[in-house]
Amino acid sequence: MRLDDIDPTDNARDLGSGGGGGGGFGLLGLLPLLLGRGMGCGSIAVIGIIAIAYFAMSGGGGMLGTTGGGGQSPTAGQSGRQVCEQSPLRLEACKVMKSADDTWAAIFQGEGKQYQPATINFYAGQVQSGCGSASAAVGPFYCPRDAGVYLDTSFFQELEQRFGAKGDFARDYVIAHEMGHHIQDLLGVSTEVSRRQARASESEGNALSVRLELQADCYAGVWAAKNKDRIEPGDIEEGMTAANAIGDDTLQKQGQGTVVPESFTHGTSAQRMAWLRKGLESGDPGACDTFSGGI
Repeated sequence: MRLDDIDPTDNARDLGSGGGGGGGFGLLGLLPLLLGRGMGCGSIAVIGIIAIAYFAMSGGGGMLGTTGGGGQSPTAGQSGRQVCEQSPLRLEACKVMKSADDTWAAIFQGEGKQYQPATINFYAGQVQSGCGSASAAVGPFYCPRDAGVYLDTSFFQELEQRFGAKGDFARDYVIAHEMGHHIQDLLGVSTEVSRRQARASESEGNALSVRLELQADCYAGVWAAKNKDRIEPGDIEEGMTAANAIGDDTLQKQGQGTVVPESFTHGTSAQRMAWLRKGLESGDPGACDTFSGGI
């Protein structure tokens, strides 16, 4: 995807490595156990359901524009641009963030809504977010409490080597999906899902999580569609390869040899590709209603 003429976001922080303030084995750190053996790594936006569970247990409330305690301070003296320019992968992620912010701000303005940008937080190994502690094993995630996307760029190496999802658009899809969760946060979708999950059975809660994740996939497609003049040959195939690689059924087959549909939290490979494609083809957020009818 052509991003050369896009400035990186100013909303970037370098949280370093090893965690920092706060302690304990937080909710996010339990993710590999919650997902099952072999399911932690590479599950894009795995924090969607975990963050929602966090708010269900803590009382949640309005997450729009809220900052939570427990987050780390950015490296002293660094501007957002300096944080972004520390590596090519960071710079790419920051440009996707800026593009997504600009794209969604225009969509919100057209609908008479107010948009608030997200922050991208880079870390290595371990991090303390507003939603709790997490290790790089959980993959990229979004925390609604501090409106932040969290990324250890070493994940992109795993995405390519373990899951065979190569190319810049595979990486860009990851960031755009996380920004999809930001849109859900701003629109109140995450809060509503949290409310419904608090009263649901485990299997029903998982099913709601699947719909949330598939909508984020569709929103990622909408972002790409709104920037179709930047799409290069092979980009769409790269995105579809990534979506296919991280379906619950594919990950479960690889990790435990069996598939347990009632434990799905993100959707099958076929579903993830279908909703990403729906966003790409429609360019319309209204087409991303995964909560009405079948998926």
